[in-house]
Amino acid sequence: MQQPSPAACWTLTDGRAGNVRQARALAHAMGYGDARDVTLRPRAPWRWGAPRAMPGSDHAFSGFAPMLATPPSLAIGCGRQAALATRRLRMRGAQAVQILDPRLPPHLWDLVVAPEHDGLAGDNVITLVGSLHPVDDVWLAQARSDFSILAPLASPRTALLLGGPSEHIAGYDTAALARDLRQLDARLRAEGGSLLATTSRRTPTDWAQALKTHCADIPGLRWFAPTTPGGDDSDNPYAGLLAWADRIVCTADSVNMLSEASATRVPVFVLGRESVDGRLRRFHDALDRMGRVRAFDDALDAYAVTPLRETARVAAEVRARLPKR
Repeated sequence: MQQPSPAACWTLTDGRAGNVRQARALAHAMGYGDARDVTLRPRAPWRWGAPRAMPGSDHAFSGFAPMLATPPSLAIGCGRQAALATRRLRMRGAQAVQILDPRLPPHLWDLVVAPEHDGLAGDNVITLVGSLHPVDDVWLAQARSDFSILAPLASPRTALLLGGPSEHIAGYDTAALARDLRQLDARLRAEGGSLLATTSRRTPTDWAQALKTHCADIPGLRWFAPTTPGGDDSDNPYAGLLAWADRIVCTADSVNMLSEASATRVPVFVLGRESVDGRLRRFHDALDRMGRVRAFDDALDAYAVTPLRETARVAAEVRARLPKR
């Protein structure tokens, strides 16, 4: 584990991209542009019980115990492992904000930030629709500049964001994806424009192959995660896709991906919504009530958009509700 020097704010995660992104987004929105990122390396047996405080929890993470001697003013954690680390730092004087439901009473942290679809409530719980992320007008403008190479691509530019199967969309399989990709292919061939597609680490090989098979000749860009056989070793152009898209088509599986797509100013069409259940269904229902997304069909008709941007509001509420020092 890296050894951060004393700083006003640390972000603590297990290194998973979605957790890192949420913790960093909140820190940045609160004004901690120089927050120190701490990647936790959990040890047995504590990693199995986190965030429960078992005996010796100061040693739950490699190199973590010495860091407790110089805690930050604010510790922002995201994920189950980080919830244990933020608990220990709070005991040493740091203010602790935990992102996502820690599965323990919220009073163990100063504040807990959790998505509405988790159903968590408490005096120190702040809820939001979806997830925390950095996407706003400034972020999109920077992404347009960083990925200006996409500017010459023909409009309408359709961004396609592929995630992967999950327990909450078990009914959406490769055959269903192939059917939708054929419909998308036909629409783009009929109206022209370009297709900007990217996969994720969770995209299975057969989903990636479906994209290659059914949208092979549409002008644009395809990027395949390194976890896909023959995947790209270049940087993921995901930010550029969000910034340059005239509309976004997105699989239904990822709260983070849907939240960021919904933070843009373009229509979002969702693949496989009919198969969603559980907590993820509640998130989709919230997007429905807001009129922010629509189910995919081959028309892709434009509609009025109000961007879903919760990060700035949550950051302001965290600042207001943390005990003043």
